[in-house]
Amino acid sequence: MRTRSNSGVRLDYYQRVVHKLILDHQQPVTGLFPASSQNDHAWIRDNLYCILAVWGLSMAFKKIADQDEDRAKTYELEQSCVKLMRGLLMAMMQQKDKVEKFKSTQHPLDSLHAKYSSRTGQTVVKDSEWGHLQIDAISLYLLILAQMTASGLQIVFSLDEVAFIQNLVFYIESAYCTPDYGIWERGDKTNHGLPELNASSIGMAKAALEAMNELDLFGARGGPSSVIHVLADEAQKCQAVLQSMLPRESNSKELDSGLLSIISYPAFAVDDPQLITKTRDTIVSKLQGKYGCKRFLRDGHKTPREDPNRLYYEPWELRMFENIECEWPLFFSYLILDYCFQGDKNNVTDYMQRLEKIMIRKDDGIKLVPELYAVPGDKAYQEQAEPGSQERIPLGRCPFIWGQSLYILGKLLQEGFLAVGELDPLNRRLCSEKKPDVVVQIVILAEDNEIRDKLLEHDLHVQTISEVAPIEVQPARVLSHLYTYLGRNKKLGLSGRKSRDVGILSTSKLYSLNERIFAFTPQNFDYEEYYMTRDPALLASTFTANVAFLGMSWKQMLGRPTITLLATQYLLDQGKIPMAMITTMKKLKSGYINGTRVTLGNLGDFLSTSAITNLSFLGSQEDGYPDKLNPQVHSYLEDHLLKSFSNKFSFLSRPTVARNSRMLRRRMSVRGAIKKTRSINVDSETLGMEGENVGPHLEKKASWLEMDPTYGRSPSPEITKKKAITKGTSTTSLGVVTPTIEISKEVTPPPQKTEAVVKNPPLRNRTISESQSIAYAEQETDELIAMLRETENLDEQGDILQYLVDTHGLEFATGMLENGKPVTVKDLLKALYEKACTQKLWGLVRHTAGMLGKRVEDLAKAVTDLLVRQKQITVGMPPNNEHTITAPLPENELRQLIHVAYGDDESTAMLTQELLVYLAMFIRTEPQLFLEMLRLRVGLIIQVMATELSRTLSCDGEEASEHLLNLSPFEMKNLLHHILSGKEFAINSAGRGNISIVSNKSTRYTKKSQIVLEGQGLQGTIDEAPIAEPDRQGQWLRRRRLDGALNRVPRDFYPRVWGVLEKCQGLVIQGKVLQQNLTQEMTSGELKFALAVETVLNSIPQPEYRQLVVEALMVLTLIVEYKAVDQLGGMITVEHLVQKANQIFLEDQMRCNGDATLCCAAGACGGALVCGGAAGVCQHLYDSAPSGSYGTMTYLARAVAGLLADHLPHLAPIECAIT
Repeated sequence: MRTRSNSGVRLDYYQRVVHKLILDHQQPVTGLFPASSQNDHAWIRDNLYCILAVWGLSMAFKKIADQDEDRAKTYELEQSCVKLMRGLLMAMMQQKDKVEKFKSTQHPLDSLHAKYSSRTGQTVVKDSEWGHLQIDAISLYLLILAQMTASGLQIVFSLDEVAFIQNLVFYIESAYCTPDYGIWERGDKTNHGLPELNASSIGMAKAALEAMNELDLFGARGGPSSVIHVLADEAQKCQAVLQSMLPRESNSKELDSGLLSIISYPAFAVDDPQLITKTRDTIVSKLQGKYGCKRFLRDGHKTPREDPNRLYYEPWELRMFENIECEWPLFFSYLILDYCFQGDKNNVTDYMQRLEKIMIRKDDGIKLVPELYAVPGDKAYQEQAEPGSQERIPLGRCPFIWGQSLYILGKLLQEGFLAVGELDPLNRRLCSEKKPDVVVQIVILAEDNEIRDKLLEHDLHVQTISEVAPIEVQPARVLSHLYTYLGRNKKLGLSGRKSRDVGILSTSKLYSLNERIFAFTPQNFDYEEYYMTRDPALLASTFTANVAFLGMSWKQMLGRPTITLLATQYLLDQGKIPMAMITTMKKLKSGYINGTRVTLGNLGDFLSTSAITNLSFLGSQEDGYPDKLNPQVHSYLEDHLLKSFSNKFSFLSRPTVARNSRMLRRRMSVRGAIKKTRSINVDSETLGMEGENVGPHLEKKASWLEMDPTYGRSPSPEITKKKAITKGTSTTSLGVVTPTIEISKEVTPPPQKTEAVVKNPPLRNRTISESQSIAYAEQETDELIAMLRETENLDEQGDILQYLVDTHGLEFATGMLENGKPVTVKDLLKALYEKACTQKLWGLVRHTAGMLGKRVEDLAKAVTDLLVRQKQITVGMPPNNEHTITAPLPENELRQLIHVAYGDDESTAMLTQELLVYLAMFIRTEPQLFLEMLRLRVGLIIQVMATELSRTLSCDGEEASEHLLNLSPFEMKNLLHHILSGKEFAINSAGRGNISIVSNKSTRYTKKSQIVLEGQGLQGTIDEAPIAEPDRQGQWLRRRRLDGALNRVPRDFYPRVWGVLEKCQGLVIQGKVLQQNLTQEMTSGELKFALAVETVLNSIPQPEYRQLVVEALMVLTLIVEYKAVDQLGGMITVEHLVQKANQIFLEDQMRCNGDATLCCAAGACGGALVCGGAAGVCQHLYDSAPSGSYGTMTYLARAVAGLLADHLPHLAPIECAIT
């Protein structure tokens, strides 16, 4: 026998170790590994990590196979891997019904089990007895399956198994919004069984989705039907959420060592090198000790103070685990692998020495990795006082195979038996390398020759749909329907993809199907659905955002992205192509748009450079004809070849009728029906709230305040009528529309459509006499319908239809006929909606869209996008009607919730849906706008938008809310952006009552702010608007109001408040108490703590007052951080500080005869409040800059000094420098 080379001898040693520690325990029937000799449960995650060492060793043997027995060893080791992977596959396939159910419900009880019997592969605990929902375990299975298949192992044997794996891909698709129990199986760290969104699960799912995409499970021997398909957008969503969470693990865990598996081997899920470094450094600095890393802060598992008789902890107990958490050597193994992949030999050696120091040597000389090291019971106090000072003892399983297996891989890499590329045949480790710029290809197609010629006038050469044949162009919803056929399998009872969402990454590929090639237009350009697509300027801005998004997110795909756009009749504005479109298309010709490289061309020219996906799964595999199209798909495609959009509404075309006086009277009485539904409140004194100190001059605004307890919604017309009569007062409730008595004064305005928007008559108090109202109610509807046909003014039509809907409902038959069918009020509304869209009367469009129950494009997706980035949302007008959304909801429940929150106010309900979509757009493209904001209060944002309009246009609240609802979708998005970014803006009024919002480029809020009113105002010329001292006045008040309404706080505000809480008994705000024991329950960086503080701050009605309270808290944090005092004493009422600061401010004003002497300071003696500042604080204090000798911080610091006089050290002189 030849002598073995040194490397052969060394490998033989590792083979003995692997055999003894790992393969000896593999069950012969199922191939699974039991947890220990006493416990035969096999966890998916632990089994996968165990087998990695076996797989690594098999590849090492393959390279030196100089003798037959080495080849045999390679094969034997490889087959052990296959046996385990198939054992897990069989165990999961027995739960195929759960996979099918979970795709629809995402409910923890419908999830695949996390552990199985290692003897039989059957389940071992009931659905409800364990935290089974662990998306990271299923994702890890798919990731390792992909890597092993790519390395040449054959694990999947049949097409039925391929279909099951495809359904596992759907199972993890929604990981980015599915709270689970995570890598430690415990969810929230109190272990009460509450699942939460975990960054480690999302990262693992992202890695699995990318690894599985276009992978042939039969390896080199497969064909199109064994390929797995993943929609690129699903991985992108996980990516975005992961970016926004790291280095945080979840709401209750501000950090977790488990994230090492995400930023490095095996997942490599993060592609931003800085974020990887930041996460690694944070883990090393906060969690690493001499014996490994802690799993997370305040982890009580196996510590001496844990009560072993119960599974969960009480929240206040968590503090006692601080600094004595167990340390896990496992994480040294992860760090060793991380540095091997980086090629950092020094760190590999360093961590290898640390790990080998704490391993336990067995009698046979093999070193073992223990599960964890705990502090001995009698040493806990010393360890807590001086972390890292005490010797620890090993507990738990030894060897801990998960850690041992990764240690063996690290040794094989360190000694050069394996190259990093062999452990990662799919090259995931390269995802954080710099890539060349993406070039986005753009194709514009005209619907017909007419539009092609119109584009030609602007020197834009495009093809029509018919000219690009044989390539077929379809809307995105066709693609989403085709994808529902993916993964269907009758034998297994699996139904294919459930989600209907196809994002911009999916529609930017071309698709081949047998001999045909398809291109799809983006989902957010589907005209059928939603009025936002009717605004050309908004379409243009959405389009540029899409291009930028593709530039950033097009990764790991072969070929370039191609956006196909369709120019249809819909886009024409009065027969012309809108300027917004033309300017965008011209920019495209330049080759760059907003910094992204683009190229404009014809579809045919791009065939060779585009990404093309084969839709082979649409064949009839199960019937034995893989090359023939599935008959259902065939008929679907035949039906869906693009149909032209044409409007079939003719019944609002009117014969001219002589107007009689009775008609006139009737029209007056319906007028303003829509306007009465409004609920936006812009009185400056009560912005945000009906505060307690509201004067009697405020009329009750709108019907949603009058909730009827018996109905739980706004009262019906009949009841309201009775109420109105019994009260004897006027009511502006929606249902009751009463005839007015003074007819003579009113003359119908001539039907000038352009001004209709602006000149709605103001709401008058209506007087009611009983007989009139009853007679009126009984009068037949014919006149109204006749009048409806006669009037040219769309606003009047809206009022009439609003009245008809209130009295008769949407399905009421009007007695008209169209093509022999009766016409309902709903049909009339649809026709009105179409017309309002064409004429761009946005206020009416929003209102009718609300009445028709039209949905915003992907409302649920927008809300989810905000929630998964750790922003909570409230809808409804503060203070009484705010509903908080904290978890993703289905579309219909969301719409229901929003409509309940706004009562009858359809327009504002619609506007809320619209703003949620814009907020989601911004958070996807400009996440930095949302820094330090935890909760987005949409109702308050709407009120601030209206206030800003009323300030810039110098008009009253009602006019401002009218203007707000009439802003075009693009201007609405623009205004929202200006408010979020705090930029100053000016208002340009173009003709037709449209307002456009322009940035004042030069002015940021730090410089002087100016309010510019350009051109003709909406009320004709604006008479010398009172802009006194435009450069200074109101600037800081506005800034505070905006920040307060957006809930924006200074950086690291919440962790610093945590520091203040530690030093006092509690903080009182608006009568609500932040208890000191919160610091016992939560760590300073925990999101749950931030939400607790935020909830208390949100109980403050006025945004600017809230901001001063935040400033007062900041002064307290500075005192704590500079250790000015040891203790802050008992309960601190923060409002007292603000009131005290106000008092000092007024005294100063008296002394130096400042502005406030005109209002509050003058009344200081008499105690009368003149200026009406929120919460009794002078307007002038709100409008002071924070810094400077008359700044708010100065006064707050003086107030705090007064409060703490007792606690300050008396003898030493105090350094007091206020900056």
